Amino acid sequence: MDYAIPTGFLLVTGVVLALVAQWRGWRPSLPVVLAVGIGFRVLIMLFAALSEWQPVDFVESFKPAGEAVLRGQDPVIGSEGGWHFLPMIPYVYGMLLWLGIPWEWSGRLVTVVADIVLIVLVGKLAGGTTANLRAFQYACSPLAVLVASIHGQVEPVALVFGVAAFVVARGPGDPDRPGLRNDPVALVRSTVSALGFGGAVRHLGARALPTLSRALAPHEGERETMRRALFAGLLMGLALCAKSWPIWLIPGMLLLLPTVRTRAVAFVATGIAPVFFVVTEPIFLNASLGEIIQALRTIGDIRPIVGEWGYTPWFTGGDWALRPDLTTFGTRLIYVTLLLVAFFWRRADPVDVTTAMLVAFMITTPRLGSQYLLWFMPFLVARPTRFAWPAIIGVSLWAGYGYLYMTQFDTTTWWYLHRDWSRASVVLLPILALALPWERRVSRAAAEEPGGPPGRPVPASA
Repeated sequence: MDYAIPTGFLLVTGVVLALVAQWRGWRPSLPVVLAVGIGFRVLIMLFAALSEWQPVDFVESFKPAGEAVLRGQDPVIGSEGGWHFLPMIPYVYGMLLWLGIPWEWSGRLVTVVADIVLIVLVGKLAGGTTANLRAFQYACSPLAVLVASIHGQVEPVALVFGVAAFVVARGPGDPDRPGLRNDPVALVRSTVSALGFGGAVRHLGARALPTLSRALAPHEGERETMRRALFAGLLMGLALCAKSWPIWLIPGMLLLLPTVRTRAVAFVATGIAPVFFVVTEPIFLNASLGEIIQALRTIGDIRPIVGEWGYTPWFTGGDWALRPDLTTFGTRLIYVTLLLVAFFWRRADPVDVTTAMLVAFMITTPRLGSQYLLWFMPFLVARPTRFAWPAIIGVSLWAGYGYLYMTQFDTTTWWYLHRDWSRASVVLLPILALALPWERRVSRAAAEEPGGPPGRPVPASA
């Protein structure tokens, strides 16, 4: 890489602006926020597109996916497994390449445009008086700029649809208002509190069918929330078409909706876009049924490569390795951890639940690329915790070292540096643990529920 110094200067400038904005309580207007965010992203994209150095997967995996679409092939098969997702984004790649835009620009346009839209959505997700402050801080986020403008990784595309689904599901109004009220979950909680477990089982057993019937029955004035649920589900489905990991966002989106019926509508709608992009391949591409099945199997096949992040590099000497034992252990650890998170944050705001799940995933995952660390960034910036910015700066420094410094060297030196870099990531795990929304395990709405346990909710601005 031949533009590390100016890029590093811009990224440090962004961090300083974000911290000063927090300290001084800046509330810049949306045009100013967008000007700053666009300026950072476009300038660094300019450096990246004009450079002779390009990320390996950007050239050898993403570009072949777009070229495969131009040839009428399934992008998974056409890229020989380099592309591991549905063909939505390769359709856009193919269109931009068909227009004659060089790949160094067209491949990054997709992610940069998505990340610029994401700036606005982070403000919407934050809501309230701090909306523009949070949008400005995301506009200055160094990791977002690295992933979108240099790497061209598709995380911003998945996030723009996923965060949009949250914003639509919550709708207008107070960002701290309840999503879960007057539903079976609240009924069970209040009944157990009043009657004890045994009495609650008998009471709820007698009321199960009537309660379910009422939950599924239409409510007055529900048309607007049904529309929100439908659009939220469609947006989440598009997030899943970009990558598979937004499945972790679905619970939070559903919790933001007010009734069982709306959640059912959103859940079903989530599957529409993925199914659409699968069944229309024979129309838009010359893909046979056998090729579609082969592509889906490839998408579902995750190679057990570890040694990039967290605890696994200490078992691999800091190198990548195929270790099914570590992958199996790590996968089980993720599931157990996320169940614990769901329990301890069961009364939290859905956005805080999602932040906790994504950050906990990063702590326990056995395999990770630097771009994965962007997953929780919009949520943590929108509703920061006490240790949010130490965590944001820490992961940005770690990723920036990989993107800007290690790429200055030949392959042999890169692998030598990788050993220390990957093992050093373990230092970030306790910082991420501290950045979990520990003080917001009980939302304001949950604390005000009749019969709920006492709790002192902490506002999202804390």
